[in-house]
Amino acid sequence: MGDPKIVSKLQTGFEEIESWILKLATPAAAVAVGTGVFMRKFSFGDEERIRLGKKLIRNSLFSYAFLLAIDLILSAIKSLIT
Repeated sequence: MGDPKIVSKLQTGFEEIESWILKLATPAAAVAVGTGVFMRKFSFGDEERIRLGKKLIRNSLFSYAFLLAIDLILSAIKSLIT
């Protein structure tokens, strides 16, 4: 038996949201890493800006890796269900 119409609409809606989040996450992570690199490069010896730049780079890479891991886990669960 097929899924009810509302369930299939919700499922396609969530899949579209997931794809948009992944499409937006890549450039957002690149901009955050670039900003962190420029903060470190143009800190002119200010320890606070160097620390903030390192923190920005590290946090953006961790966040991007977390999103990719979530996508991988959801894909694995979807393949097990179907």
